[in-house]
Amino acid sequence: MAGIVVKPRARIFHGHEWVYASEIKKSFGNPAPGDVISLKDFKDRPLGSAIYNPASQIVARRFSRRKQPLDKAFFTRRIERALIHRQGLSQINPELCRIVWSESDGLPGVVIDRYGEYLVLQTLTLGMNQRVDMISAAMSELFSPKGIILRNDSPMRAAEGLGPETRLICGELPSKKILDVNGISFTIDLMGGQKTGLYLDQLSNYRRVAEYARERRVLDCFTNQGGFALHCAAAGASTVIGVDSSSPAIESAKLNAEKSGLNSVQWVEANVFDDLKTREANNEQFDIIILDPPSFTRNKRSLKDALRGYKEIHLRALKMLNPGGLLMTFTCSHHVSRKVFIEMVRDAAVDSKRTLRQKQTFAQRADHPINPSIPETEYLHGFVFEIMPAW
Repeated sequence: MAGIVVKPRARIFHGHEWVYASEIKKSFGNPAPGDVISLKDFKDRPLGSAIYNPASQIVARRFSRRKQPLDKAFFTRRIERALIHRQGLSQINPELCRIVWSESDGLPGVVIDRYGEYLVLQTLTLGMNQRVDMISAAMSELFSPKGIILRNDSPMRAAEGLGPETRLICGELPSKKILDVNGISFTIDLMGGQKTGLYLDQLSNYRRVAEYARERRVLDCFTNQGGFALHCAAAGASTVIGVDSSSPAIESAKLNAEKSGLNSVQWVEANVFDDLKTREANNEQFDIIILDPPSFTRNKRSLKDALRGYKEIHLRALKMLNPGGLLMTFTCSHHVSRKVFIEMVRDAAVDSKRTLRQKQTFAQRADHPINPSIPETEYLHGFVFEIMPAW
């Protein structure tokens, strides 16, 4: 088997599963892009099997610590193992969850989300993209779904030299699918909705945030399909406003509200930065403001610009919260660490002359497991901060 020799002190010797171009001592056997290759250390000792892509900064991604082919039997075993793990999580409905989360389930670049009798597949690496047929065959054997949709529209694929692709792999495609989430109806577009149809990583957090909402005035920024707004309304908030710049997202939120009998929510189609600026100028005040923006950065190079954007919306939100009010804030980029994010919130609090008390933390749902050796598998951080009255 062709492969590469890894330099001493590479991160793979410290538990990570990736080998970067700068960490390769030499290659042997002339591997082709997408091939399964053998990894060896500088003393010619085997390190396992990986998928290979010389066009990517991450040249090799290990998927096994032994010699292992990528065949249908392999994918069946790994997906079944991931499913059994989800079935053992008491707080997760295995009919509505992420079944496979990339490296955390031993399938680098593979994401499988389950929406009842339908499955959505993403392949974010070249090696896995070349094996879509094998992966979908294993999915069909394990789940017997009504349909499997390929949602390869993630910008992350560009780093692997891959373009976008969205199609029905097999079975039928529902034009719209209605799902019950914590007693609230959500209409899901599996071919064109955000992520693979729904923010599965936030489903538990919708409910936790709503626990604070009763008889409070709530502003939900970047509301998307209305997840936080609708849960707050159902929990008895006195006023709920949901803001998003996407017209399709606002229409979906309105439809979800109508089907759930939560027609009191006010929906605003607007740029959140502009909307917050206008509300601040009008001296509007809220008891809860929720900030759950899309990722402001997908690489370290744009981190400073992202933090400026984060700070601006936090500064404006903090100024509009009543004493005792709550800021619910999230970041979904692994490039923005927990420490860096809290420092940004602290700086915004100083500039807004507000004193904060941290009340609660949030994370991605348990069906998005974290591998502590691979920091990239942990990407969602959330916090509840209380505005302290003047001392």
